[in-house]
Amino acid sequence: MGGLALFGGVDAGGTTFKCGLASAGGDLVARRRIPTTDPRETISNCVAFFLEAAHEHDAEIAALGIAAFGPIDVDAASPAYGTILDTPKRGWSGANLFDLFSRALGVRVTVDTDVNGALLAEMKWGAARDASSAAYVTIGTGIGAGIFAGGGFMGKPRHPEFGHICVQRHAADASFQGVCPKHGDCLEGLASASALAARFGEPAALPADHQAWGIEAWYIAQACLNLNLSFRPDRIILGGGLMLAEHLLPRVQERYAQLVAGYLGESTSDIERLICRPGLGDDAGLLGGVALARG
Repeated sequence: MGGLALFGGVDAGGTTFKCGLASAGGDLVARRRIPTTDPRETISNCVAFFLEAAHEHDAEIAALGIAAFGPIDVDAASPAYGTILDTPKRGWSGANLFDLFSRALGVRVTVDTDVNGALLAEMKWGAARDASSAAYVTIGTGIGAGIFAGGGFMGKPRHPEFGHICVQRHAADASFQGVCPKHGDCLEGLASASALAARFGEPAALPADHQAWGIEAWYIAQACLNLNLSFRPDRIILGGGLMLAEHLLPRVQERYAQLVAGYLGESTSDIERLICRPGLGDDAGLLGGVALARG
């Protein structure tokens, strides 16, 4: 191996592990998407990618960061650090990502949640790079949030479970029981992609004028309002698969404005600056792994 030092990043998702090697400045030089199967096969394929990519670029892997789905133990002082806890993802409960990757690659490994990783990358290189506090909310199969304020991530050594907050029902959504197996109609139970699919069909197939989007915006706007009233972050970044619908963000911003009712003195441009898309797009999680590796 040569003297070039590159940082490895993993966006460990329930469907796909996105792996990449990048410079300290976040420039990706190699990347690969690996299907999430069982832990042994998935991580073996990830390790093979990193070794091949490092060899191809005549580089050393300086460190590895993993931004992972959860729930996961992110307490670096815990003997179970990096362990996936009780997850519905078959075969992954008890998988220790820290041990598996550090033993295979022999480098320093840092593990955090997918949302904390994405938020860290957005604060270094993306939509929140000029912010001192920010929240990143992912809205996909599930819902989660990472919050950075006062110089660190909130909730450490644990992590927030923001997807399970209570929200007020939309008037046209009174009969749906919700999909959360624990709470039914929490935020995730009502506003995740799984929840939309359960009552309206595949979200990607829904036209922009479908009533589902008005209902979705109502719930996500409440989430943004709760975040802003509780923590007053400089940015609330909305990521995840559902936010790929271009028309959804303006709906959320408009509904948020109605809900806050001028209480915080925000102009339309203030709200558009506050509630925004990821600056790094679909790479936020992967670059989050790189940012974690950098330390």
